[in-house]
Amino acid sequence: MNENSSKSEKPGLRSGYDLPVYGLSNGSFYYIHIPALVCILCSFSCAIITLTFVFKHGNFRKFFTWSKSNRFVVYMAICDGGFNIVHSMDHIHYVVTKEHVRPKELCDLYGFLLVEFISSQILMSNVVAINAFMIMVFKKQLIFGKYDWKLLTWTFGIPFVCASIAGAFKQFGPAGSFCLFDGVNGGTANIVLTTVPLLIFLTLNSGLYIITWRKIKQDTSGLHQDIQTENTANKSKRAAKNMSMFVVAFIIQWWPLGPSGIWTLIDVNVPQALIHAGTIFSNIGGCLNLCIYLIIRRRNKIAAIETTSVAR
Repeated sequence: MNENSSKSEKPGLRSGYDLPVYGLSNGSFYYIHIPALVCILCSFSCAIITLTFVFKHGNFRKFFTWSKSNRFVVYMAICDGGFNIVHSMDHIHYVVTKEHVRPKELCDLYGFLLVEFISSQILMSNVVAINAFMIMVFKKQLIFGKYDWKLLTWTFGIPFVCASIAGAFKQFGPAGSFCLFDGVNGGTANIVLTTVPLLIFLTLNSGLYIITWRKIKQDTSGLHQDIQTENTANKSKRAAKNMSMFVVAFIIQWWPLGPSGIWTLIDVNVPQALIHAGTIFSNIGGCLNLCIYLIIRRRNKIAAIETTSVAR
């Protein structure tokens, strides 16, 4: 995903289809789409590898008894995979035709699905950040309901409702180099559903992450308890550390869109460096999620070995 600096509210423009395809006039067309497609392919491959590994080492029928960290890995991989499939299709369309995606209904569908997957990741990462914070500060965990219905309703249901409202007000369309919010008519939805939420959750998640890690360090330095209490505390810290990685991944993946959104409110000519940063980082979510899964597996193996050693 990338930010389009051609967005405008100029008189006479009826929709994003009246805007030129971004990059054709200044020679940066392929510098936007090719890196995006390469990153998307890597991310999608990593998402598939992650899901393969997770279900290979876990009983699918007992999925909802897995640790929250492993369930988060699956949910994030689904979001990444869906985002990658949809976003690759509109990028490929631009590369092949050098025109905006047509028919408009197809572009609208791409935009709708991208909002769904992006917003789901934003809300999921916030739930993870809050859960890690609750574990370390209040020694409690969020209750997601049977079969995670509360979590899934919040993270997938709310974006669906918001995207449906945006679609009803015809906010979707070509943004110049991809389909999301219409480059002429979708300014309101872009601010309400992308710029403002990203800035809020980037700030909130960063704050929760800092507080959580401070608490982890404090508890580690002051841990002088009996073995049973210490084991319980270590499990809580490990869970909080695992969940905090999702917060870091979210910040890494989406940080360019926050500054880009602020910039477009001041000047539609977003710097090329920021556009390319958005192209790269927003499309590597699957790679980050795979790294998280591998780290979690390694930590769990080390913890199992340590537990066995203590038992002996």
